[in-house]
Amino acid sequence: MSVEHSLLGKDTNYPTEYQPDILFPIARATARASYSHVEGIQQGKDWWHVFEISWLNAQGIPQVAIGRLTLPATSPNLIESKSLKLYFNSMNFTAFDSKEAFKATVEKDLSAAAGADVTIDLFHADDVQISDPQGFCIDELVPSELENHPNAALLAFDQTDDADVDVQFYSHLLRSNCPVTGQPDWGTVFIRYKGKKPAYESILAYIISYRQHNGFHEQCVEQMYADIWQNLKPEKLMVYAAYTRRGGLDINPCRVSDLTWMPRPIRLARQ
Repeated sequence: MSVEHSLLGKDTNYPTEYQPDILFPIARATARASYSHVEGIQQGKDWWHVFEISWLNAQGIPQVAIGRLTLPATSPNLIESKSLKLYFNSMNFTAFDSKEAFKATVEKDLSAAAGADVTIDLFHADDVQISDPQGFCIDELVPSELENHPNAALLAFDQTDDADVDVQFYSHLLRSNCPVTGQPDWGTVFIRYKGKKPAYESILAYIISYRQHNGFHEQCVEQMYADIWQNLKPEKLMVYAAYTRRGGLDINPCRVSDLTWMPRPIRLARQ
C-alpha cells in the first residue's frame, strides 16, 4: 500500500488495546529506484528514539522507558512514524510479565513490519545523555547561491586547494517537509568525507536546498548520500541526520560506504 492509505495526516482515535496491525510499512524500493546502484546506499541503520513508551507490569503498575530502535538499511520497508506512535500508545494499558517480555513483543512486531530484524534498547527515563556534535560546523559559511529544492549541481570541489582530506563536519540547517502533511522536519546532518577536498560552502548550499523538499527522513539522507557520492566521488562517505522530535519520536538515519565508519547513535540537545 502507498502512504496515502496510512493514518498520516488524518484524525485518529488513539487505541487503548494492544494493536500490532496498526503498524504501516512503506517500501524503500520506490524512493531508491533512481540511486539503488550507488555503493553503500543500503549500508547503515535507522535509529529511532521513542520517548513515549509505557506499559503495565504484572501488578498493573505503569512502567515507562525511553526506547532506541535500530532498523537495518537493508530492510525492505521503513515504518511510517504515526503508525509507530499509535502502536506504542496501544500498549499503554497492556500488562507484561517483565520488561523483557515487552521488549520481545516489540521486536517481533516491528521486525514483521520492516521485513528484517529490528531491535529495541530500553533505557530508564533519566539515562539517555545529550551528546556533543563531533567535527566542525559549516553553518557560518556563505554559499554563493541558494536554492529551495535539492540540486546536486550545487556540490563542488575547493578550487583553491586540491588536497585530499579526511574530515567530519556538520550543519544544523537541515529542513525538509513531510511528503504527506507538509509539516516541517528539522535536523542536524553529519558528513564524514575522505577524498578530494570539497568546497564546504557548496555542501552547505546543498543541505539548505532541502528546505522545501518533501521526503521522509530516511529518503532525504539517502538522496544526500547518493548525490555526494556520485558528484564528488569520495573514497569513503558517511551521512547521518539527527532529526528533531515529533510526536514523541526522533528519527536518525545513517548511510556509510564503509562499515568501519559506522558511528554510534547519539542524541543531540535539540532532540
